[in-house]
Amino acid sequence: MYDERHPLLRRRGFLAAASLGALALTTGCGTGDNDGDAKSDGAPQRGGRLRAAFAGGGASETLDPHLANLFADAARAKALYDKLADYGADLSAQPRLATKWEANKTLDRWQVTLREATFHDGKPVTAEDVLYSYRRIADPDKAFRAKASLEPIDLDASRATGQRSIEFVLKRPTAEFPNVLAAFGAYIVPDKAADFDKNPIGSGPFRFVSFAPGRSAVFRRYDDYWEGAPHLDELEFVVANEESARANALLGGQIEYAHELNPTTARAHEGKGQIEIVRLRNSAMQAFCMKTDRPPFDDPRVRQAFFLIADRKELVDGALSGAGVVGNDLFGKGYEYYDGSLPQREQDLDKARALLKQAGAENLKVTLDTSAVAAGFTEAASIFRDQAAKAGVTIDVKMGSKDSYWADILNNGTLCCYRSGAMPIEAHISQRLLTDSTTNATKWQHKDFDALYEQAQSTRDESARAAVFDRMQRRLYTEGGFLIWGFADWILGTARSVRGVEAKAPANTLDWARFDKVWLA
Repeated sequence: MYDERHPLLRRRGFLAAASLGALALTTGCGTGDNDGDAKSDGAPQRGGRLRAAFAGGGASETLDPHLANLFADAARAKALYDKLADYGADLSAQPRLATKWEANKTLDRWQVTLREATFHDGKPVTAEDVLYSYRRIADPDKAFRAKASLEPIDLDASRATGQRSIEFVLKRPTAEFPNVLAAFGAYIVPDKAADFDKNPIGSGPFRFVSFAPGRSAVFRRYDDYWEGAPHLDELEFVVANEESARANALLGGQIEYAHELNPTTARAHEGKGQIEIVRLRNSAMQAFCMKTDRPPFDDPRVRQAFFLIADRKELVDGALSGAGVVGNDLFGKGYEYYDGSLPQREQDLDKARALLKQAGAENLKVTLDTSAVAAGFTEAASIFRDQAAKAGVTIDVKMGSKDSYWADILNNGTLCCYRSGAMPIEAHISQRLLTDSTTNATKWQHKDFDALYEQAQSTRDESARAAVFDRMQRRLYTEGGFLIWGFADWILGTARSVRGVEAKAPANTLDWARFDKVWLA
């Protein structure tokens, strides 16, 4: 994680934010006495059920890990399943089900060795399970999240070379292949697995008990987990769609973990002793997304004008209550390959007006889609509407459905509020900025840009690879479709009885939502 106060933490680096439905809390399971010292973890204790509240996706929710898009989906998938690798706090790939990976000299064949691990039914995790999982994700008729990330693999040519060894044959040299193994949604399921909502079988730290879409999911400790059994007996995910509902449930003792609290709630309770506030610094990119394939944003001069309309500090102070840092229209501030040499954009209304005039877009009117789906979205939309008015642009703020916002804005509209959790810069590019990216919300589709990404991924020398990523970022900075105005702190709340929550892990990384490492004092 990058922290401007600690620049030495700069190294390599999900998900769209959660949709909302109704609060459904279950009761009757004790969590032990709330008598622990919140400042001292002490020795882990075993037992109890932890209830964790997330914003959910309504009745359409699924436990299919390859469809995980929301934070709630990702947290449940992490509890039930494993990936071959995952992203550490610095966004570098860390081994999980894979113990090692080795490339040939030309970077187009990689040998991956699996650790000894078992699924919840006692069967070993094998190379065939891995190949089935990846081939399922790559199904051309499906829209699984990790499909674009796995694209470099020739899955027809890849093969098991032993029960726990795989030779991945790649379509082209790929220097950062470990990032593919750590891709969001690239979970390993048993060979031929298909029933994910009634009897899901994974190799993760918890095994399935029950699932009510849009309401709750209950999992139980898997004693034979390869990394050691969780401390908790049970883990329950409950749906609390409104931030106020999550905060009130935490304060009322109905839950022990509240995902995504807003800065106002954090300030009201931080250091007061009733609950604990955990800040994951600079975890969430905050942006406005401009569709580059349709008017008015198919004209790069209009996009450049909007870059100059934004007063980023006002947006951070107003929409995030100051809990974050300003952005510069590039993803991944502080991660490996981030181009910090580009000048910080400042508001320039005169130049914005001039660009709009050149584009024949004087007196422009545009609709900005937003929703209460994520903290700060409605506030950011109102602030930006007022900023745009000073440049002669009329913005009509349109409130979208909490339950369908992320699906709605992917292909519809022209301008919308957007955010993302942490991921490596190259993963952000592969998932969102290539012609065939499945979550390409800006509709940025340029074959020469695709070719630059392939060049970067096939360049063995790290400094030469960084130079290619610089070229790509400079183009996005000049004419891209993401107006990235800030990077927000991610704020969690826990009961004072909760121990073991990692405070240095950005959202979507390995140690985020690691409920197998949490215990109740």
